[in-house]
Amino acid sequence: MTSPVPDNAAPSEIRPGQGPSASGRGAAFVALLMGATALGVSPVFVRLADVGPFASAFWRTALAMPVLYLWMTFEDRGRPDRPGFTLPVVLAGIFFAGDLFFWHLSILKTTIANSTFLATTAPLWVILVAWFWFREATSRWTLIGLALCLAGGAALIGNSLQIDTSRLLGDAYGAATGVFFGLYFHAVRAGRRTHGAARLTFHASVVTSLCLLLVALVMEPRILPHSLQGWLAVLALGVVTQAAGQGLLSVALGTLPPVFSSLVIFLEAVIAAIFAWLALGEALTAVQVAGGVAIMVGIWVARPRTP
Repeated sequence: MTSPVPDNAAPSEIRPGQGPSASGRGAAFVALLMGATALGVSPVFVRLADVGPFASAFWRTALAMPVLYLWMTFEDRGRPDRPGFTLPVVLAGIFFAGDLFFWHLSILKTTIANSTFLATTAPLWVILVAWFWFREATSRWTLIGLALCLAGGAALIGNSLQIDTSRLLGDAYGAATGVFFGLYFHAVRAGRRTHGAARLTFHASVVTSLCLLLVALVMEPRILPHSLQGWLAVLALGVVTQAAGQGLLSVALGTLPPVFSSLVIFLEAVIAAIFAWLALGEALTAVQVAGGVAIMVGIWVARPRTP
């Protein structure tokens, strides 16, 4: 796979004549914000579902497919060439399945704070893969923005972070979550060269759903929700979190650099905290508010620039 920018150019900087217009980047950034909002509310839906974490992850992808199929049909109008399960798309599905699998394992084996913070290391893996595999440099503004986001993420979690040797395996699962999510960004970026956002998200979700169905059948005592609230919760996971959230993320990755787009995971943390405050009554401390502000400033600092 070839890099979309020269090897000596930072992916967060777009040279005149080589990248999308300012309006195109603005639309992609709006899609990123909307996708982050849809992804950030997912913990509320997971908590309201009356099935286990792996079953809810399966329903998240399975129930998204009808919506994604309709979107894909609309997107493909007038296109005679319609690619299917290419290698980047299959890898995107596998990597996202790995992200959800290790995320839920880490929640079971370590504290939610540790799991959440380790999952936010995904942008570090995006940068490392971009550097080692695609030979893409990362600008100093992106690194400064990432540092601010990491500091803000730690502040959001607050004093809940713990170092405990008995939870090292769970912490390793949390770190694996970040690795798989980082790989997912690069797979989607590669897949968007040949696929529209809807087609890529639909095919990747098929792969993810099959993987998670096998996991749920092995690791969950039951798959089906037992109440109307449970069905509504997993339906919301499918339509809002997967179809809208992951779909809009695919839209953004067709234009924005993957390193910058990966900072969406920090936006998720901010939005999840806000929704937990509004919907579940979980109070926000001054330190957490400051952490949210640091994340927003970090994303602004890391924004794509046109020299």
